[in-house]
Amino acid sequence: MGGVGEPGPREGPAQPGAPLPTFCWEQIRAHDQPGDKWLVIERRVYDISRWAQRHPGGSRLIGHHGAEDATAQSWCLQHDLGHASIFKKSWWNHVAQKFVMGQLKGFSAHWWNFRHFQHHAKPNIFHKDPDVTVAPVFLLGESSVEYGKKKRRYLPYNQQHLYFFLIGPPLLTLVNFEVENLAYMLVCMQWADLLWAASFYARFFLSYLPFYGVPGVLLFFVAVRVLESHWFVWITQMNHIPKEIGHEKHRDWVSSQLAATCNVEPSLFTNWFSGHLNFQIEHHLFPRMPRHNYSRVAPLVKSLCAKHGLSYEVKPFLTALVDIVRSLKKSGDIWLDAYLHQ
Repeated sequence: MGGVGEPGPREGPAQPGAPLPTFCWEQIRAHDQPGDKWLVIERRVYDISRWAQRHPGGSRLIGHHGAEDATAQSWCLQHDLGHASIFKKSWWNHVAQKFVMGQLKGFSAHWWNFRHFQHHAKPNIFHKDPDVTVAPVFLLGESSVEYGKKKRRYLPYNQQHLYFFLIGPPLLTLVNFEVENLAYMLVCMQWADLLWAASFYARFFLSYLPFYGVPGVLLFFVAVRVLESHWFVWITQMNHIPKEIGHEKHRDWVSSQLAATCNVEPSLFTNWFSGHLNFQIEHHLFPRMPRHNYSRVAPLVKSLCAKHGLSYEVKPFLTALVDIVRSLKKSGDIWLDAYLHQ
């Protein structure tokens, strides 16, 4: 999807009976430059230059699919609250998300969608998935060799699996998300989201100030954010960090999702504690599916992957958690080797 169209008048899809334009991927990718945007669906070419600016996921998300066919990709971009799986009408999902993210969490719904839509569209792809674009603090996947060869040493990356415990799970929500969220609302002028977030802080401090005083409320707020951050990092990254991370490979939809995700063995505790995100493969393939249905479709997805020779990885819960640290250590060792010897 995307890519720049040929110079000249812009036309819609071919008329009934007219021959459809056929391009090879090399021809389409040759026009993957800033400017016009074209959408290719089942060999039909559409001019979406204006529509991309109004797309709910934003023009950046559309741009991530530059020079690719969109036949199986454009359907997943509408998920919001619960990936639009709670209410039948999308409007109710939008309203509920604004309330939950703003009043109950103190974050911008638009900011979260901006991040999360990109993650689902291009999981584990540098500069397209914000969740793995974490250099120079942490080096993941292909960035380890790149930083090593270029002799970049901003931090002792061979020890990143250790300082991860100090600045990763404890500070992601408390520091990174808070700053990024506020900056997004101000830069993008999301004033309604800013009011929602302000209502959270007003309610939080007014509710606890009479009991704990200013120092106590601040300490309580930090404790809540740190606890929340630990859960968020471990649960969301156990399915992604140990998988392939790197630059764009222009894979088909299913292959790109399977390369970046894995499942964690289900149990009553794991299903509850992870919010069914242990079925991460199904979650990425069907982002609008209600989570209680993941276990029903998982055998079908596994069978389909086996039929087509695709990897369907499932691991124990504790192994998945440990693999995050192992992956960080492996990336750090690769960086050190490239730094010293390449």
